[in-house]
Amino acid sequence: MKHQVKTPEGNLTAWTEFVLWGFADVPHLQWFLFGMFFVIYMIILLGNGTILVITKVEPALHTSMYFFLGNFSFVEICYVSDSFPRMLMNLGTQRRIISLVACATQMFWVLGLGAAECFLLAVMAYDCYVAICNPLQYPLVMTHKVCLQLVAASYPVGLAFQIFSLPFCASRVINHFFCDIPPVLKLACGEMFTNELMVYMTALFVLAPFLFILISYIKIISIVLKLPSATNRAKTFSTCSSHLTVVLLFFGSAIITYLRPEASHSAETDKVLSLFYTIVTPMFYPMMYSLRNKNVKRALRKLLGSLLESM
Repeated sequence: MKHQVKTPEGNLTAWTEFVLWGFADVPHLQWFLFGMFFVIYMIILLGNGTILVITKVEPALHTSMYFFLGNFSFVEICYVSDSFPRMLMNLGTQRRIISLVACATQMFWVLGLGAAECFLLAVMAYDCYVAICNPLQYPLVMTHKVCLQLVAASYPVGLAFQIFSLPFCASRVINHFFCDIPPVLKLACGEMFTNELMVYMTALFVLAPFLFILISYIKIISIVLKLPSATNRAKTFSTCSSHLTVVLLFFGSAIITYLRPEASHSAETDKVLSLFYTIVTPMFYPMMYSLRNKNVKRALRKLLGSLLESM
C-alpha cells in the first residue's frame, strides 16, 4: 500500500469554519425537507423517549433485556440530537456555516455514540443468547451489576481530533448534512495514509461487535432449530427478531459507508446511506419493539391509561 499524499490545488488554508452543504443542491425542496425531517425528529424523540420512560417506571420491565432497551433508546436520542438540530437550522435559515470546533465536536459525538450503539447491540445479542441458550443460568449471569458494567463498556472514540489536526485544502465545503469522516477527509491535505488507516481500523473495531452478534445468532439459531415444536421455535426466535432487524439496518448501512473502496465513494451515495443509520434505524427501532413485544405493549397501554385518568 502506497502512502497517499493529497496536495492542495491552491494555497493551503487554515480554515476556522466550514460550509455544511447538506441538501443545497435541491433549493426548491428546502422547506419540504425541513418539514419532513422535523416530523421525523419528533417521532424519534417521542418513540425513543416513550421506550425510555416505560422501561424506568414500569416494574414489569425492570429486567436486563429492557434495561438495555432503555439505554439504547437514550443513546438513539443523543445520537440524532447531535446532527438533526444543526441540519434543521441549516434548512430553515439557509446559513450553512459551522465552525471547526463545532464540526470536530459533532464528529466526536457521532463516532462515540455510534460506537456505543454498536456495543449495546452486541450486549443485547449476548442477553438474547444467555436467555435462550442458558436459561437456567440467566438470573446468575445477567445480574444488575453485570448489566451496568456492560453498558459502561460502551465508550466514545477520539478519531475526530486526529482528523482535524490535518491541514485542509482550498475548499471548505463539506458535501454532507453533518460532519462525517469521509466528506471531511476529502478536504484534507498532506500525508493521508495514517488517517485513512485509522478510519479503516475504527471500522474494523466496529466490526468486532458485529462479528460477536453474528456468532451469538448462529448459536441461538442452532438451539432454536433443535426445539421439537414449530410453535416454540417461532415464539423463541420472535424475542430476538426485532433486535436482529435493527442490527441488519444499522450495521449494513454503516459497513457499506465506511468499508467500501474509496473509488466508489460519492457524496450523494454517502448521504443516502447515512440517512439509514441516522434516521431510519432510530425512527423504526421503537416501533419494532413496541409492536412485537407483548410486555412493551402492555406497559404502553398502562401508561396511556394512567395519563388519560390524570387529565
